[in-house]
Amino acid sequence: MAKPTLSNKSPRPLERGFFSRPALVVARELIGKHLVRRIDGEDVAALITETEAYVGAHDLACHGSKGRTPRTEVMFGPAGYWYVYFIYGMHWMLNAVTDDEGHPAAVLLRGAGAWNGPAKLTKALSIDKQFNAHPIARDAALWVEDRGHKIARRRIKRTPRIGVDYAGKWAAKPYRFVLSQKD
Repeated sequence: MAKPTLSNKSPRPLERGFFSRPALVVARELIGKHLVRRIDGEDVAALITETEAYVGAHDLACHGSKGRTPRTEVMFGPAGYWYVYFIYGMHWMLNAVTDDEGHPAAVLLRGAGAWNGPAKLTKALSIDKQFNAHPIARDAALWVEDRGHKIARRRIKRTPRIGVDYAGKWAAKPYRFVLSQKD
């Protein structure tokens, strides 16, 4: 299996401007970055390998398509905040709010490091509602870093999103990005 190459860059947290772009762009560019969680004073980092974009109120798979509610308020901006919600009465989902303020868009982190599923990821890193509406920043103990991994574009595969069959034609949109293990 080919691994991403590492540059000489020092790790640096992604700033709000990174997230203030369309969800499809952010979802693709998060592949190869590191999700970092501070737990008991130690930083645990995992290479982001899978994401899904939810592009706004017109996207019937996006929670923002149902309008502004207490649950979705954070999705309406500004970008660079976590949107964490509970599903099926048992799993937390971690999303990064993207795009312009007032435009409900976000990127679901589906996989990082050894955790190949959004619920496995949040469980392993003890992520729950305490992070909802907090900035994506070191101060919040949950952030994303650029550690200089260079991922060849051909290694990032696009597929339909998972688990959104209810969204009609939006279910087939290739808004899921996955780091291929092969060159």
